[in-house]
Amino acid sequence: MKKTYVTTMPNHIGAFLKASRLFASLGVNITRVSYNKAVDSHTLFIDAEGKREQLEQAELKLREIGYLRNITDEKSVVLLEFRLRDVPGSVTDVLALIDEFEFNISYISSQENGTDYQLFKMGLFVDGSEKIAEFLSRAEELCDVRVIDYNPAEKVFDNSIFYNSFVSSLAEGMNLSGDDKNELLVNANLAMQTLDEKGLSPFRTFDSIGKFAKLLSECRGEAFNPRISRHELTDNTYLLLIEPPCGSNTAIIRNGSKALFVDSGYACYRKEMLELLHRLMPDYDSLDKALFLTHADVDHCGLASEFDKIYASEKTRECLALEYEGRDGFREENPLHKPYVRTCRILTSHKFINPDKIISPWKSEDAQKSLLRQTGNFEFGDLSFEVYEGKGGHLRGETVLIDYAQHIAFTGDIYVNIKGMTPEQKQYNTYAPILMTSVDTDPKLCAEERRAILQRLGAGNWKVFGSHGGVKEYNINIEE
Repeated sequence: MKKTYVTTMPNHIGAFLKASRLFASLGVNITRVSYNKAVDSHTLFIDAEGKREQLEQAELKLREIGYLRNITDEKSVVLLEFRLRDVPGSVTDVLALIDEFEFNISYISSQENGTDYQLFKMGLFVDGSEKIAEFLSRAEELCDVRVIDYNPAEKVFDNSIFYNSFVSSLAEGMNLSGDDKNELLVNANLAMQTLDEKGLSPFRTFDSIGKFAKLLSECRGEAFNPRISRHELTDNTYLLLIEPPCGSNTAIIRNGSKALFVDSGYACYRKEMLELLHRLMPDYDSLDKALFLTHADVDHCGLASEFDKIYASEKTRECLALEYEGRDGFREENPLHKPYVRTCRILTSHKFINPDKIISPWKSEDAQKSLLRQTGNFEFGDLSFEVYEGKGGHLRGETVLIDYAQHIAFTGDIYVNIKGMTPEQKQYNTYAPILMTSVDTDPKLCAEERRAILQRLGAGNWKVFGSHGGVKEYNINIEE
């Protein structure tokens, strides 16, 4: 059994040695340690492996010596900017007020800028929101004051409780529990450590996670405004394409009283999506509904619990079963991808899928030679799809549907319409490559699969539905 401890190391020689001896005395093996003074000079992450009772005893002893920190503490750093006249002693009254409130200054920076004013930036270590509100009210009587967000371009303004402040700011718009906050903290650190070891700036990690969470929260409720289009496929069948600003598209194929959903977006938009689906299809509750998953990524499976019938490849089912059992799925096997995937689950309130609901009529093969292997056929209404499984360039189990009679293809994330994305979709799709270094398991292989898909399409005018971006109108002329 493994466990991550988020510890606060006292600022004296031998602090980590003391913790190390504690673990050793209990027979617990330390498997990972992460400490970055440039980010937080006291926070040390320790991954340990042992029996449950050993790990519980280690937690108890760490608490006894004051090494464990509490993510729910209201202590935080507030970064403020004071606009002061550039004259001798102008900062004195502000410092006196800070002293009166017994705030500690964790960061201070100012220099002249050629005007009559100086901008003093200060990080104040505060305890509770009421006290800082009163302080701001008093400070505004002395000068102009503004609260500014953490800017990764600035020097580190606090080196003792950065992680708490960072996670609390993320949790504010996402209604996260205490356990979720702690898990988010651990995975933010893991992403930072992984990228830092590749020579990338640790602050780029926190900046990208912060912007990703902000975009997720800003697109909820009335701000959830996906692009929607309708496409006539046959005389009896049409398709609704819902493109949310964040997450995968949801394509809905309607044939009479039946509806086939291809992918389903993020779980955090469940309420918004269900309201939208009822508006678009007043008979939604009475429909015979099924879901087809092109692959097992978290941004495709969010509404899976809405369906009693879920179709997916054997490999996709295997991946989702591993996650349901609390083990690493295929994406998490890649150390570069694991922290991002786990962060996505937390921020989007993801629920794991019971594999018993998943139907896998097509046989996967581990030692697949071809880039795209036909595994079977799939019928829906008057549509007849050939089912192809990719070699795993994006993710093992990835599936493509092609209807040669109607010239329709569903390509998942192997082929997406980058040029056909909305501005919000483009913004969303910039964060995963930063935090994962690539959204594909094997980018080169995925590019080869992408070409293979287009080569499989015959002559004619095709509608290609990728999982991100609008429909791609693709014309193939083959001269005899």
